[in-house]
Amino acid sequence: MRSPFPGMNPYLESPALWSEVHSWLIVELARMLNLHITPKYRAAVEKRVYEQSILVGVPDISVTRQQTDAPVQPQTSTMTLTPPVLVELPELEATVERYLEIREVATGEVVTVIEILSPKNKLSGEGRNQYLSKRTKVLSSLSHLIEIDLLRRGEPLPIQYSGTSDYRILVSRVEQRPIAQLYPFNVRDLLPCLTIPLRAGDEEPVIDLNELMDIVYQSAALGLTIDYRQQPIPQLKQADFEWIQSMVGNEKLRIEN
Repeated sequence: MRSPFPGMNPYLESPALWSEVHSWLIVELARMLNLHITPKYRAAVEKRVYEQSILVGVPDISVTRQQTDAPVQPQTSTMTLTPPVLVELPELEATVERYLEIREVATGEVVTVIEILSPKNKLSGEGRNQYLSKRTKVLSSLSHLIEIDLLRRGEPLPIQYSGTSDYRILVSRVEQRPIAQLYPFNVRDLLPCLTIPLRAGDEEPVIDLNELMDIVYQSAALGLTIDYRQQPIPQLKQADFEWIQSMVGNEKLRIEN
């Protein structure tokens, strides 16, 4: 089953799906790139680890105080036992996040870094701070940066741009910094085709992100997990949700015919 939308499927941003979608996108993008850039270059799946605070589950044993039938003796001091309040303790758990590096095989040098943003990169907190630190290092290096933001929630990462859009892709070429190319687009739009920067003089592959998204959607059978009758998370504007219903209806008619 194909995705019923021409571009980004907003239901894939669901917290229940995004981690899986992110992994599929990274691996499939690496495969597509390696069809074009080998043997001089290789797209490698890399990872970084975040330590985030999670809550330990509420204990299933509690202590209560029972009353006894013994009469209270006058002029005898008694001790009152105050029951404790049960609390949850923070625990550190490592979270792995994957990204791509295009390396020159002969030297091992990182030519291009490709990031597909996750919620932790856009929501305030340690995850965003760590990513911004890594982003600054890449932008200060001799590596190109491609930053793919397919999430409507969260605060967009800092750039000098006054426009708004549901999604955006940033391409920062070393030789053009501090100027970068921005591809803003919305839920009804096609995803852009991206030219992947390499070393000067080398032929640069073009990746069709719509094809990438279709492959992931079908390979992971994501359509079986989505109820298109419900609003996605986060919710869309009513006009966009009604457009979604029309697109889903058209796809059903196409399949039936």
